[in-house]
Amino acid sequence: MELVARSNRLGSDPRNTNYAGGNTSAKGVETDPVTGQPVDLLWVKGSGGDLGTLTAAGLAVLRLDRLQALVDVYPGVDREDEMVAAFDYCLHGKGGAAPSIDTAMHGLVDAPHVDHLHPDSGIALATAADGEKLTAECFGDRVVWVPWRRPGFQLGLDIAAMQRANPAAIGCILGGHGITAWGATSDECEANSLEIIRTAERFLADRGVAEPFGPVVPGFEPLAVADRRARAAALAPVIRGLASTDRPQVGHFTDSDVVLEFLSREKLAALAALGTSCPDHFLRTKVRPLVLDLPPSASVADVVARLRELHAEYREEYTAYYDRHASDDSPAMRGADPAIVLVPGVGMFSFGKDKQTARVAGEFYVNAINVMRGAEAVSTYAPIDEREKFRIEYWALEEAKLQRMPKPKPLASRVAFVTGAGSGIGRAIALRLAAEGACVVVADLDLAAAEAVAKEIGTSDVAVAVGADVSSSAAVEAALAEAVLAFGGVDLIVNNAGLSISKSLLETTDRDWDLQHDVMAKGSFLVSRAAAKVLIDQGLGGDIVYISSKNAVFAGPNNVAYGAAKADQAHQVRLLAAELGEYGVRVNGINPDGVVRGSGIFAKGWGAQRAAVYGVPETELGAFYAQRTLLKREVLPENVAAAVFALVGGDLSHTTGLHVPVDAGVAAAFLR
Repeated sequence: MELVARSNRLGSDPRNTNYAGGNTSAKGVETDPVTGQPVDLLWVKGSGGDLGTLTAAGLAVLRLDRLQALVDVYPGVDREDEMVAAFDYCLHGKGGAAPSIDTAMHGLVDAPHVDHLHPDSGIALATAADGEKLTAECFGDRVVWVPWRRPGFQLGLDIAAMQRANPAAIGCILGGHGITAWGATSDECEANSLEIIRTAERFLADRGVAEPFGPVVPGFEPLAVADRRARAAALAPVIRGLASTDRPQVGHFTDSDVVLEFLSREKLAALAALGTSCPDHFLRTKVRPLVLDLPPSASVADVVARLRELHAEYREEYTAYYDRHASDDSPAMRGADPAIVLVPGVGMFSFGKDKQTARVAGEFYVNAINVMRGAEAVSTYAPIDEREKFRIEYWALEEAKLQRMPKPKPLASRVAFVTGAGSGIGRAIALRLAAEGACVVVADLDLAAAEAVAKEIGTSDVAVAVGADVSSSAAVEAALAEAVLAFGGVDLIVNNAGLSISKSLLETTDRDWDLQHDVMAKGSFLVSRAAAKVLIDQGLGGDIVYISSKNAVFAGPNNVAYGAAKADQAHQVRLLAAELGEYGVRVNGINPDGVVRGSGIFAKGWGAQRAAVYGVPETELGAFYAQRTLLKREVLPENVAAAVFALVGGDLSHTTGLHVPVDAGVAAAFLR
């Protein structure tokens, strides 16, 4: 379908529109399956879709005669929201997406093809103080100015009237909002959209001043890459904790040149205070960001203290903003924490209910920076006023859309860090936690294996891989720093990395002992220590889970080093539960046994060694272990993963210091 192809081309270029921003449409004729007669239809991108990834299923299909007949029953701008429900009575056929608020614009404009987009260059003109004058200078009579109006039925009527009055026009600049273009064919419509966007880009470049954000403020220049990422990793948990005061958030960090340049300039504070303008922007970034007013040379301690002060001020100001404009029928305030936090010299931290939402919020603020640059280059940035922003942010239609969202999964907004997750039990744990809604950091000594598991889980919005030698404090801290930069912090740590060498006491070498203790006893300590700092800085509580072993409490033959290391891990659970409880951090352990199938440890020699100890073929080891249990069942990696989820899924919120056996019942390993 031409419409889908056009949408994908336009939406794949960020110069044309932002993620999930804008909509496209086409009018045409099909045969009505009931009457057998031709019927005029409108295909338009549905609510919530993204142009770059749009498919035919993402289109709403409406009867054009019924849609256009709504003009005759339109009750006026004070009741225009009622028209959205009326769109449902114009739908044609089964399935399809829900019509968006912009459907009227596409149906009422007298052209077979219509594009509504949010390009940075177009919004720069739309938010310039003298945008109408600049639009005329830039386009002549080919593009006409339409004053700001909230998206809806009346805006569709306004654009249609403007089009009739200006037959030479190929489109319009919507004040404070974006652009709309039209054409007789799909190709012509796309060409007209691109003409508006590229012409605006050239106009801003040719007419713009050299430093639209003012000069660089001495001392606010960007830190070197390594230094700013280290500073970002140190600050991210604190900032995430502040941004999660009302509800848990996932974070995203951006230190692109666009962001760093804006943060170094004289006009930063003044422009940031004005907020964004395009409805798509501030719905995701909130009315304005929180801006740190200290230079990057300030100490971490001073920055943290100042961030806490600024956060308290932000919450007071946001509450006052809500109180200024809320009416009796306004939705309840959704939270007073910032979605965007700007730290000069370091970068931008953005937040949302999941990683994608946080990342997209950051992308939208980059769009906003570009818009401010363009407007300031040729004029003065003048976004829509605060009252209009509130009307959109707390729009009843927007609230209804939020209420229709599916219930979040149990681990939504939580970030898990799983060691030894490149195979076996760790892989199963990573997969289960991701399936329950967590963002997962797949940590493993074998980075390639970790990358394979992360890819199996999904995109970098849900899983990332890090290389981690848990026996090295530097490597562990680096891995945690990567996790923090990826998702803003961590909430759920699983100490699963392990190995085993089955030997008798006399055959066990110093190296055998040191290797197993370095990975399991020392490694768990190092991971827990590094993670605890993040958890304490966040102030959100959290979970640390140790994958210990039945051998932590059961004395079996020929595994003195392994059993002693596991006993060390088991007591770390008790010690850390006692120490970290005051921070709301729960520490629990799991004691598996006989996990043969799918186990990385058993596949690397441990299985053959244990089979030899018990005098059974290695292929029958799993069955052997099962038969010695009370339940006569084989234990699989998925069973261990299920126990991890049981501990961290929310139902055991008052449990810490517990060891959970996952061994199908080994009486000799019962806890006493």
